[in-house]
Amino acid sequence: MDPTVTMDQPSEVWGRARRALDGLPDGRGLNIAHEAVDRHLGTDREHRVAIRWLGVRGAREDLTYGDLAERTSRFANVLQDLGVGAGDPVFALSGRTPLLYVAALGTLKHRAVFSPLFAAFGPEPVRTRLRIGRGRVLVTTEAQYRRKVAGLRGDLPDLEHVLLVDVAADAAPEGTRSLPALLDAARSTYEIGPTDPEDPALLHFTSGTTGTPKGAVHVHEAVVAHHATGRLALDLRDGDVFWCTADPGWVTGTSYGIISPLTHGATLVVDEGEFEAERWYGILRDQAVDVWYTAPTAVRMLMRAGADLAPREDLGRLRFVASVGEPLHAEAVAWGRDALGTPIHDNWWQTETGGIMVANGPGQQIRPGSMGRPLPGVDAAVLALDDHGELRRDGAGELVRCDPDETGELALRAGWPSMFRGYLDQDERYARCFADGWYRSGDLVRQDADGYVWFVGRGDDVIKSAGHLIGPFEVEKVLLEHPAVVEAGVIGVPDPVAGEVVQAFVSLAEGRHPSDELRRELLGHARGRLGPAVAPRTIGFDQDLPKTRSGKIMRRLLRARVLGLDEGDTSTLEVAR
Repeated sequence: MDPTVTMDQPSEVWGRARRALDGLPDGRGLNIAHEAVDRHLGTDREHRVAIRWLGVRGAREDLTYGDLAERTSRFANVLQDLGVGAGDPVFALSGRTPLLYVAALGTLKHRAVFSPLFAAFGPEPVRTRLRIGRGRVLVTTEAQYRRKVAGLRGDLPDLEHVLLVDVAADAAPEGTRSLPALLDAARSTYEIGPTDPEDPALLHFTSGTTGTPKGAVHVHEAVVAHHATGRLALDLRDGDVFWCTADPGWVTGTSYGIISPLTHGATLVVDEGEFEAERWYGILRDQAVDVWYTAPTAVRMLMRAGADLAPREDLGRLRFVASVGEPLHAEAVAWGRDALGTPIHDNWWQTETGGIMVANGPGQQIRPGSMGRPLPGVDAAVLALDDHGELRRDGAGELVRCDPDETGELALRAGWPSMFRGYLDQDERYARCFADGWYRSGDLVRQDADGYVWFVGRGDDVIKSAGHLIGPFEVEKVLLEHPAVVEAGVIGVPDPVAGEVVQAFVSLAEGRHPSDELRRELLGHARGRLGPAVAPRTIGFDQDLPKTRSGKIMRRLLRARVLGLDEGDTSTLEVAR
């Protein structure tokens, strides 16, 4: 950790949030699994449904908090019987099945470190992450193991135990074990050992611009922020039915798809299937969802499917809808109000922050297109940059804050509970994320006089053209206003006069086809809305823009392909290329 970064700066907000949790009995510390599961035992929550799993073929399984406590204890005992110790890494490579959630919480109960992998990863990203994380245990399916891991065992010297979630004991391939059989044989009770709040708990990988992915380490203290921000940003309440569409392979699917709702005593809906508009509307209706947390990509797909599919009259329980992953366009906020009966609340955070930092929270006026305002307990600033993209300092050497509506880098004062504590084996890279005790997000934003934050672009995405700093998002937003456009990606390309010029790529709506006439129409639309200095110089048509699996346009990869540069880490691509 950077020596200028200290974790002893708790605000009263975080102090109150900490006191709202139980802590381990007898003052033995703070453990995420205890706060999410075991502390509900002996209360009226014990018999409440904690996880409602919906299979793609119509199957359904309910786990009460009591069931979840027993099964996670069995998993913790399995790890203990295998000789897995506190701090050892346990990886999971599986679709959204009940045993994935049992493994996550059982790992945390045992004080091992849980690291989820996205089930759609191919063999190489799986190998890379297991090697970086020195994975000792892998929980996966037989099909995933045969396709992606079996041939790599010789290159994974740390991997001792492969536990298959879907095979019987007599059917497990050589070198693997049946997890159901191990669970059946394990003891059903488990006492969580002393857990220091700073003990490692979660390892989440993020893609690097070049080279290998980074492993961000989070600790058990993070549960304080998970719990508090669930209330402050998502309006989670005791007894709510909550649905987070993010896969646990992403940090959202762990922080808010597992931990936060369970600390609130909510019923967590888990859908095994992928996006399907009618199915998703059916889940919102049939499961009487109170709070829904999804992604702008999903919202756009629902918008494309047509508001006539939305059973608004049957969504009376739906109280709060939030979105994260990329900026939410203003049109989507209004669409939510019309189609779902409630506006969609955007918020912002990163893998490194571990929890929501900026949000359009409950009871707060939404400014469509804004990420919202910093949450209580979050000390945020917009720091000024010089012409070279470096932080600007005044004559006394102090960092300079931007004036309202001036573009700069979003920074957070270090010390919130869910802040990552390091990149695995990359101390120097971690230290570079901080300056004078501020975490540098790398995101360029502006903040208005009322404190609302507006996304401009990633620091490495910003386009410098003829003295103008142009955020790709503001150009993409305008292109998406045109009815012919369903996706847009904007990059800067070198120009001998202007330094860079704006180049855009768009994917067209069904029934629309590329033509010079449409290109001229789009250019005219952009110039009319943005002015010639900001509007794209050229527009290309591309129905297969590179996106992450969460739906973000990968501008860095788009630019690399246009300019013939190194594409770097592409393991999170929506489609392998």
